[in-house]
Amino acid sequence: MMKTHLTLILLLLGSALSAQTITGKWKTIDDETGKPRSVVKIEKRGDKYFGTIERLFREPGEEQDPVCEVCPGSRKNQKVIGMEIITDMEYDADDEEYTGGEILDPESGNLYDCKLWVEDGNLKVRGYVMFLYRTQTWLPYE
Repeated sequence: MMKTHLTLILLLLGSALSAQTITGKWKTIDDETGKPRSVVKIEKRGDKYFGTIERLFREPGEEQDPVCEVCPGSRKNQKVIGMEIITDMEYDADDEEYTGGEILDPESGNLYDCKLWVEDGNLKVRGYVMFLYRTQTWLPYE
């Protein structure tokens, strides 16, 4: 009986540890070049998760602290560094992913529905409109 309880406790502890959080800093990677693009910090506020650009990796000739001229609403003409690009994500324990929010592409100004999950220590970021989607892999950033 004691062995059964101990096994059950270890199984529960193991499954709790496997559900990895998305909070922290993540390095975004350009799909085409494979080069780092930015660092996004994801934090929890209440029951929701939000992501803010903390750093951009820019070439020497590029604007180092650009504004988003094409972004919608209150983000229009806002500095990209410090901009909240992930909003209102909620954790879905059944699917072990974060859904229900949006992600903004500051280059195009497009807003997408968003889904996030951790896979092999990396953050999978899926932006989609109806059945069309694109998934990126973001890397942990120290």
